Amino acid sequence: MVWDGGVKLIVGLGNPGDEYRLTPHNLGFLVVDRIASERGVEIRNRQCRALTARMQVGDEPVLLAKPETYMNLSGLSVRELVAEYELKPESDLIVIQDELDFPLGTLRIHTRRSSAGHNGIESIIGALGTQDFLRIRMGVAPERKVEDGQRYLLAPMSKAALAVVDGMLDTAAEAVKVILTEGAAAAMNRFNRKDSSDQ
Repeated sequence: MVWDGGVKLIVGLGNPGDEYRLTPHNLGFLVVDRIASERGVEIRNRQCRALTARMQVGDEPVLLAKPETYMNLSGLSVRELVAEYELKPESDLIVIQDELDFPLGTLRIHTRRSSAGHNGIESIIGALGTQDFLRIRMGVAPERKVEDGQRYLLAPMSKAALAVVDGMLDTAAEAVKVILTEGAAAAMNRFNRKDSSDQ
């Protein structure tokens, strides 16, 4: 595998540590793990304050990354990775995040948006100085409104929620593949079409 530029960086957001592994806030990590598993690679290289793995999708060299900075400082790692590989966020970066504003099971692909209160995205926007990068937003909101969103995001998911999440991980992994092989517009058309109200 030749790595001479043109790398696509796929960052899953989450918190390191077993206690956070199956919490709503770690869906980004779980998607990156699912992609790595499907491709037969291990995310274990340490660079730029992240665990990373290299792989290829079609003709595209890809770097999977899970920042180890904790969610609220995700931008520190992403900025270092972008600099290390001389990437352009608007064309080379895909960030996978949880989204408390969307119902559990919902998936949307967006670009050029505010953080909508997501601390990990806020950190990345601040570190890169732009909000022009692709995001896969994965809904985690429960059926009943929760009083304390932060506590909910950091609490282990129920078996019922995990069953829904399992399908979401497959969908998100497929969305990443479509983005890399067919482009962002094709992926948005395919994966955003279920909701015409596009938030």
